[in-house]
Amino acid sequence: MPTTWYDGRVKKSEPIAPQVNHFSVEVPELQSFDFKAGQFITMDLPIGDKRLQRWRSYSIANAPDGSNVLEFCIVRTDNGIATKYLFEEVQPGSALRFKGPDGGFVLPDRIEKDLVFICTGTGVAPFRSMLHDLKMSGKPHRNIHLIFGTRTESDILYRAEFEELTRTMPGFRYDIALSRQPDWSGYRGHVHQIYMEHYQNVRSDVDFYICGWSNMIDEAVANLLLKLGYARSQIHYELYG
Repeated sequence: MPTTWYDGRVKKSEPIAPQVNHFSVEVPELQSFDFKAGQFITMDLPIGDKRLQRWRSYSIANAPDGSNVLEFCIVRTDNGIATKYLFEEVQPGSALRFKGPDGGFVLPDRIEKDLVFICTGTGVAPFRSMLHDLKMSGKPHRNIHLIFGTRTESDILYRAEFEELTRTMPGFRYDIALSRQPDWSGYRGHVHQIYMEHYQNVRSDVDFYICGWSNMIDEAVANLLLKLGYARSQIHYELYG
């Protein structure tokens, strides 16, 4: 089956943290872009000659709402030619060519377990999509615990949205760990302490979804499997490099 490429148009790019922008991209050729919450698309950026230089994958950060608008949460990386292009050259009206959706980092059709979402930085994007999808659709679910880690308070992404969900979405809770802010009144350090504390007694009725940089995921998987003793079937993850 041939790959379908789409020509998106940037509607908006706005900073939501010191090195993070939230992008809204419209797909004019479609009335609705269909995807599952948690999936990603792959952009073909004009930054090189070879495919490996040009292609970059980004999780979709909004819920599938029947529209033709996609949202992305992208961090500017040091020496990153892709993010240099996205942050410095892309403006409202700019074209972004992409293919997708792809990826199996999605929730089951029937949610029969508690869900623990563990993420760092822009790894929160697929979880934002999943949470808004569950809220909008009214799909039955059990308890959901979002555990988010970053460096400082100014780096917390979508904080107001998630705090609002704690008030309006039954069974949802939200914890933050900051690694470089000594005066933070919440968890100080990394995300691992939070799930190690709250889920130290092994249960069969919980699934863990992890998204972020590979070293964080490696440590989380090792903690859950080896230190706590959860089954591999209870652990799902999406790598970010």
